[in-house]
Amino acid sequence: MKKHLKDLLEYSHHFNSMLIEKFNDGDLHLAIPENTLRLFSHILNAQYIWNSRIEGEDVKTDGWKVHDKGDLRDLENRNFNKSLEILEKLELDNGISYKNSKGEQFQNSVQEILFHIVNHSTYHRGQIATELRQNGLEPVVSDYIFYKREN
Repeated sequence: MKKHLKDLLEYSHHFNSMLIEKFNDGDLHLAIPENTLRLFSHILNAQYIWNSRIEGEDVKTDGWKVHDKGDLRDLENRNFNKSLEILEKLELDNGISYKNSKGEQFQNSVQEILFHIVNHSTYHRGQIATELRQNGLEPVVSDYIFYKREN
């Protein structure tokens, strides 16, 4: 299962990186809708929050904080590397107790949380694709099967 989760994290990282390139592509960065950057920032914020929860850190950050486009690549790379580090060092069935943003207590396994990170990112990349299309821009096609055909 670790191999499969690593593959899913790499898939997510691949397409997040492609979106970052698109956001910073020449003059195109001027046309990126504001909500698109908000959604992508949320992807990065959420992965940071979940990584921190797994590691037992109490995170006080806004999941919807919008980041500067120039900071996205560094944030993405740090999140990805931290998720891989977690995958390598922890057992997947380890229970993680954490509080959500409302202060409610929950427990999930490392495996469930890492899968959630990937699934959450995929969901919001779909929203980003819709936004780009609605604004006359070509979205990044980020289907998992396309990733597997190339890798």
